[in-house]
Amino acid sequence: MLERRLACLSASGFHRVAYDEWQGPPASTTLVCVHGLTRNARDFDALAAEMARSHRVVCPDMPGRGRSDWLRNPAEYAFPTYLADCAALIARLDVESVDWVGTSMGALIGLMLAAQANTPIRRLVLNDAGAFVQKEGLNRIGGYLGSGETFPSIEALEGAVRRNNAAYGPLDDAQWRKLALDSARELPDGRYGFNYDPHLGDIYKAGPIDDVNLWGVWDAVRVPTLLLRGESSDVLSRATADEMTRRGPKAKLVEFAGIGHAPALVSADQIGVVRDFLAA
Repeated sequence: MLERRLACLSASGFHRVAYDEWQGPPASTTLVCVHGLTRNARDFDALAAEMARSHRVVCPDMPGRGRSDWLRNPAEYAFPTYLADCAALIARLDVESVDWVGTSMGALIGLMLAAQANTPIRRLVLNDAGAFVQKEGLNRIGGYLGSGETFPSIEALEGAVRRNNAAYGPLDDAQWRKLALDSARELPDGRYGFNYDPHLGDIYKAGPIDDVNLWGVWDAVRVPTLLLRGESSDVLSRATADEMTRRGPKAKLVEFAGIGHAPALVSADQIGVVRDFLAA
């Protein structure tokens, strides 16, 4: 795996986006994997290790997360910035097309890119987000996002990670510990905080977030699409998922029992579903 950085431009200047690259077999298709709102590239380590057997795999930290720069103007933590950064990343990769796996926010970025004329996206995997995003899930996430909470130890931070992400389902202790380590940044005083800019939560300070309707975007997508859903997701309803199988690109839907928002894509069954779809 190679760790690289890319200079991207927003209204307030350049910022650096870090990404990891698994090189894969010669001349293989490139797969881009983009994480959720408060997450980072490390979420895809297990998926990337498997997919690198057949694909070149690229996993960025979106700005304000992981190793990437925090933005000078928090108002730029928005889809126009993310879309521009991902377009720059695809250009850097020097390929005509890519496959895409996105979780939550990363799914919505992929959806918006796939809806564009002459999109470079060849096959699209949306993990627990789609054409209509429920306000209940958004405001639940907003309840802990950007609190600036710090912890005296990794163990204490892991407790918060387990609470905030309980809907990921039955992860084992090693998987929870990895999730905690990937979520943490050590502070100058020796305490630990979450590995993202607390200003990501500024949008919630104005009050509750409403539903997000992207049906018009969905109907413009023309590429083969796999839709993953946690059975008890509060972000992607079953009614929305079913409708997405009937209109637009008529997604293939796979639902995972005992899971909410969002499937973590670390278990063999979840990885296998993605692998088989991208190999089709």
